[in-house]
Amino acid sequence: MAPTLTILSADQGALPDAPATLALPNDTEVQGLALDGIVRVVLNFPKFTDGRAFSQAHALRRAGFAGDIQAQGDVLIDQLLQMQRSGFSSAVLRADQDAVHGARLLGHFSGFYQGDVQGAPRFAQTAG
Repeated sequence: MAPTLTILSADQGALPDAPATLALPNDTEVQGLALDGIVRVVLNFPKFTDGRAFSQAHALRRAGFAGDIQAQGDVLIDQLLQMQRSGFSSAVLRADQDAVHGARLLGHFSGFYQGDVQGAPRFAQTAG
């Protein structure tokens, strides 16, 4: 799987108040949100141990949101692969994280047995 997550250093991160951007706290229920005209949803990780934004990203993708879903806050390179698999399209790293090393980590796995927002699980794919 080719990396599809855009990794940004802390100083490159988009501001949550940019036009057509919706910034959501990680306790917001995202099902049923009106997202017409929204091109970026910013999801917050107040602590790297708080994974509720992963569920929000997955729910947004399953609901059909095709815009940028960006992770901001306490974002570590260790979380990038799971972010990519759960529907994030960009991530702003915490200031002490190395974006180059994070990009290398995304290339470590070529496929997954479990499904994600990008495709069916391997066991559900037909042989051929």
